[in-house]
Amino acid sequence: MSLKSGHSGDESRSDNAGGDETVVEGEEGNVLSHIISQLKPGADLSKVVLPTFILEPRSMLERITNFMAHPENLLSIPEIDDPVERFVAVVKFYLSGWHIRPPGVKKPLNPILGETFTCYWDYPDHTRGYYISEQTSHHPPKSSYFYMAPEHNIRIDGALKPRSKFLGNSAASMMEGVGVVRLMNRGNRKGGERYFCTQPNMYARGILFGKMKYELGDHSYVRCPETGLTADVEFKTKGYFSGTYNAIGGVIRNSDTGETLYELSGMWSGEMVARNVTTGHKEVLFDATNAKHSPPQVRPLQEQDERESQRLWHSTAVAVKDRNHVLATDEKTKIEDRQREETAKRTEQGQEWQPKLFRRVRGGPGGPEEGEDDLDWILDAQIDGPTPEAKAKQILAIAPILPGQTSQNHHPLQQSNGSGSQPSQAPLQGAPQQQQGQAMSDLIDFGQTSGPSQATPQEQRSSDQHLMQSHHIPQGLQTPIEPEIGTPIKRQDTLTKEVDEFVDAEP
Repeated sequence: MSLKSGHSGDESRSDNAGGDETVVEGEEGNVLSHIISQLKPGADLSKVVLPTFILEPRSMLERITNFMAHPENLLSIPEIDDPVERFVAVVKFYLSGWHIRPPGVKKPLNPILGETFTCYWDYPDHTRGYYISEQTSHHPPKSSYFYMAPEHNIRIDGALKPRSKFLGNSAASMMEGVGVVRLMNRGNRKGGERYFCTQPNMYARGILFGKMKYELGDHSYVRCPETGLTADVEFKTKGYFSGTYNAIGGVIRNSDTGETLYELSGMWSGEMVARNVTTGHKEVLFDATNAKHSPPQVRPLQEQDERESQRLWHSTAVAVKDRNHVLATDEKTKIEDRQREETAKRTEQGQEWQPKLFRRVRGGPGGPEEGEDDLDWILDAQIDGPTPEAKAKQILAIAPILPGQTSQNHHPLQQSNGSGSQPSQAPLQGAPQQQQGQAMSDLIDFGQTSGPSQATPQEQRSSDQHLMQSHHIPQGLQTPIEPEIGTPIKRQDTLTKEVDEFVDAEP
């Protein structure tokens, strides 16, 4: 595997001109036909063999960065004084990332336990944003992530917990988990003003025959407990006889008084509008039609650890881009086989998996993360420097992020209060708690078996007073592997109360 040429062009799509359809025909249709007997309505999509055209050549840990890919809608939010206007701006930011998608119906690679992905953004105002993520559980799958723009007083902590289901000629990915956007200069609490954001569910229609269609569906929420404001956003799937693709609707309310402040409408792949209920004035929140997102930058492959996403999946991603189904399966199987061996070794030695960068959330009444229990895991470090520069140094001490940083010359940050005292396991020793005998030769994990996480709260990190210094950024930086662009279910419209049915695509 060559690590010299890790650059990947920005191939993502933000237009809505057929970018979410895939026609299954010819050889692709024949590939799909052999899995029909494996699938039963209502079953979990666990270890299903699918052709490479359904696979996105990047890890879910990397795909999460779509959420932060429109900094022009994020960085100015903390400076808005009016709490309602500030909340509307958060909703605008929340809605601005969904248009970033591969063409057709694509599924990112499922991260392996202990896999990490880090990156950063250089902004036009000469500030920087940092992102750190780790797969903290495999059964059930949990991706934990952290983002901060120190100069702008913004921090985001999140957890993504996808749960997949097979629905006949369609598949649903129930996107459980939450993202917490924190404005550190607002509010009276130590953690700043918080905005809890959930995600819409994702539907792939026509997975066995006909046109494959990608849709977002169901309700998601943005909630600020400090101001009492809530947004209920409905991502609408097209009904069999009515409706349209990619539509949204919703309302922004004061949950303390019950007053509706704004009504939301439009297309998440196009123009979205907020109407002030009191004045009737309409304002364009975001127009995704020609929007250009800002993908982050990543260290070169040769500087990455073997368990960092882009290096880990490099051979698989190349094979997927080349549409080499056999090679992609072989390369993915190698990783899965190594996981199985690691699992057996840990079981034999009586070891339990511990995340390297994240710790259990300390929620509950009076806890430091009270109300944030749905995160499950949070970055195991204190980012509390007195200046943005000090915070940046603390972040860079957690894990390698910038070019020139490697696991060999990286100095771990002093452990946060309450962490354990035993050293965490090396990144190459971790493995998912996978059931013995489960098939490992499949190309795509479309879902995982349910059950409790095997992780335990034995958190720690060795003390070290050294802090990583900022590095000069050379030309030709690595960029993330971008997408290659982008029984009926009844749903009720938020505003009109009209009931539509979600059905599979016709052959």
